[in-house]
Amino acid sequence: MAIAQTISQCLIAALEARGLGHVFGIPGDYALGLFDDLERSSLQLINTCDEQGAGFAADAYARVRGLGAVCVTYGVGGLKLVNSTAQAYAERSPVVVISGAPGTNETTGDALLHHRVRDFGTQMRVFREVTVAQTMLNDPATASHEIERVLAAADRSKRPVYIEIPRDCAHLAVTTALTPSPPPNLPADPATLAEALEEALAMLNAASNPVLLLGVEIHRFGLQDRLIQFIGKSGICFATTIMGKSVVNEELPGFVGVYAGSLSNEMTRAAVEQSDCVLNLGAMLTDLDTGIFTANLDPAKMIQASASGLIIRRHHYLGIDLATFLDALRSAPLKTRPPLPPSCHAGAATFTAAADTAISVERVFECLDTHLSEDIAVVADPGDSLFGAIDLTIHSRTEFVACAYYASLGFAVPAAIAMQLAEPDWRPLVLVGDGAFQMTGLELTTAARYGLTPIVIVMDNFGYGTERPMLDGDFNDVHPWHVTVIPELIDSGVAYWAETEEQFLNALHSALGDPNQLVIIHVILAQNDISPALERLTNQLRERV
Repeated sequence: MAIAQTISQCLIAALEARGLGHVFGIPGDYALGLFDDLERSSLQLINTCDEQGAGFAADAYARVRGLGAVCVTYGVGGLKLVNSTAQAYAERSPVVVISGAPGTNETTGDALLHHRVRDFGTQMRVFREVTVAQTMLNDPATASHEIERVLAAADRSKRPVYIEIPRDCAHLAVTTALTPSPPPNLPADPATLAEALEEALAMLNAASNPVLLLGVEIHRFGLQDRLIQFIGKSGICFATTIMGKSVVNEELPGFVGVYAGSLSNEMTRAAVEQSDCVLNLGAMLTDLDTGIFTANLDPAKMIQASASGLIIRRHHYLGIDLATFLDALRSAPLKTRPPLPPSCHAGAATFTAAADTAISVERVFECLDTHLSEDIAVVADPGDSLFGAIDLTIHSRTEFVACAYYASLGFAVPAAIAMQLAEPDWRPLVLVGDGAFQMTGLELTTAARYGLTPIVIVMDNFGYGTERPMLDGDFNDVHPWHVTVIPELIDSGVAYWAETEEQFLNALHSALGDPNQLVIIHVILAQNDISPALERLTNQLRERV
């Protein structure tokens, strides 16, 4: 006779069945029973320093593994996750937010329990704004169905979901078995699909210089292999957006770079903006993906396929999602084109440190580009850490992760922890400004606790350097940290100070040659030094004023 599962065990089993290996979080009294059950399961609990760090880590884990989970207590824990969950929603990252809650027997009156805000439903209402499905697991008869319903919603939408468990319900025995997932979305109408494909093929086959613009949804919905097949069949060159960077190997033939309006180099920008047919596959075209809307894309020359629908020129085709349209294109009669040219990253980059020369943002990225390999995954925080990384050569798919739309500072360090847990064969290389590092940099103690070995490059320009070209003032300054003493503080790792090109190159060589410990490189930059990409953007925006 099978042993009955409790509600928390049922949830854990559902997460295990979906391939999850880790859960991030911080315990609290309303969630202690949950944490005890998690610790007894096959899932590894990763205790971070702060709930927001746990949320960022779960987000990054989901981007790499397809699903992430974070578990916290009610109120003070759950509400600290709102920002990271909002980012996961905006950028299509399927995170399961699990919160303990006051027991049902504690909420029948109007008791002023700790962590309460307005009433006991406040947290659920808040999370309705930043998740696609929510549930309260307080009924053993419906718990298994609710778990399956909510997790299926995360899988279909690739967006976060919210599960709340009162502490006196976690160990109640479920009375019904898990039910099958709800049916998938209805298939596209054949006549509508045929009409859309006819219009798209007419545009593509008539174009003399078409280009593919690849976005983050290709990755989120697991379409990389199908995309690569289509690129090879079509013979059409491709660019990615910032959010879509590394959606496929950037050394594949036909790659022309990362397109982001005026953030892009001239070669990439010309390849996209001078095209007579742009096939957008899964690119969201946010302000950052378009260089603060400096992109010059003519809707009359565009085919735009996304998870939410298909637009060809200005014609909307209802019920046709990205996967359906890509599959149709793969089997369609496409015009034969010449072999694809080598990737714009096909040539080997070189870097020679200039003696006694101060390091600059531009030279940091030039040096990094010569040293990245297939086992290095780049995690970039928003700002110039992200903009400067646009033209780095990423050698394998999904080895570049950044919050390139919602753009919450402090993402990169906790994200690196999750990336190395999700893919132990990768070594994360973190690019983070000094301001963002002060927000979540001490999550490196979490890396130390679990034996992780990221390389963290702190790009110190004495404040919020991305904002200085917009409007400067003392509000952009941050108090300096002695970053190189952090290994002593956390009793783990090694740190290097780099003010010159030679110092940075030597520090990078030491870091790459020392794969078994955490490494921090504190790079001292001029206060007003910015990357060429950010310089291009600010110059164009200045012309608009």
